Amino acid sequence: MAPRVKLVVAFVFAAVVVVFQVGSSAELPRLEHPPTKADGSLAVLAVGDWGRRGQFNQSMVAEQMGIIGEKMDVDFVVNVGDNFYKNGLTGVDDKAFEESFTDIYTAESLQKPWYTILGNHDYRGDALAQLSPVLRNLDSRWICMKSFVVNAEVADFFFIDTTPFVLKYWNEPKNDTYDWRGVAPREAYIANVLKDLNAALKQSKATWKIVVGHHAIRSVSNHGDTQELVQQLLPILKANGVDMYMNGHDHCLEHISSRDSSIQYLTSGGGSKAWRGSFTPNTDKLEFFYDGQGFMSLQLTKTEAHLAFYDVAGTVLHSWGLTKGTYY
Repeated sequence: MAPRVKLVVAFVFAAVVVVFQVGSSAELPRLEHPPTKADGSLAVLAVGDWGRRGQFNQSMVAEQMGIIGEKMDVDFVVNVGDNFYKNGLTGVDDKAFEESFTDIYTAESLQKPWYTILGNHDYRGDALAQLSPVLRNLDSRWICMKSFVVNAEVADFFFIDTTPFVLKYWNEPKNDTYDWRGVAPREAYIANVLKDLNAALKQSKATWKIVVGHHAIRSVSNHGDTQELVQQLLPILKANGVDMYMNGHDHCLEHISSRDSSIQYLTSGGGSKAWRGSFTPNTDKLEFFYDGQGFMSLQLTKTEAHLAFYDVAGTVLHSWGLTKGTYY
């Protein structure tokens, strides 16, 4: 039997080393983000559902992200999808990339890597365009893949492509067209994503394990729980001691605590259009819900985690913290 060949390609974004593993191994791509602070702590912002050329308060959210980002000295931004409305990008030359991203998030503190996944609206356009190195050449902050891992030492972030999980996008697309190139057949793609995530979680030695997807597992807002994720993804998260699941999709801010595990469900989908007026409780504990625009911050050390949600004025709407094994 011939030996398996692994090709490792790396490039550097400031302190970020991005390692792609290509070959017979099916491991998730791994991006190394070494800590820049002397104490090894990490500070990030999270935002989603924003790409509207500055409209629907997107510019106001961006301004406050810049202010909070400077105060916190953020290391990177977690971008949870639905990057360009209404139907993604038309291609790598679509001006919406500059008009909704580069020209909006201009603060110096936001000139850090934006680790990005696709949302369902992104799949309605040229999904592969957002993955293209052409966009990274236009704006080096843009690091977008379907599923990957960011290793920041104190924390591992597992970015998962959740749109293919949702069956209605395949069976009942209505008037929408989804770009399933590199995804179909659905069942095989989902099985591989789950297998690779489970393996990556088991290998993780980080203090904090954080999974990021576009769709909510738990949500009390318009879209509610994503049943495909509850059934297929959630058991893997519980089995591997995941601390947090971060998402967008619902255009609001939410914090829900699991009643039967340590998982905190965090929705940061308030990057632009919001105020849907929908609220449906689920069986887990609702810590916080805001049916409006804003974003989230997260600070991590080896023993503590602190999160906060902000509105378009930069007001802290909700803050929460924990140490390993102790909530306070």
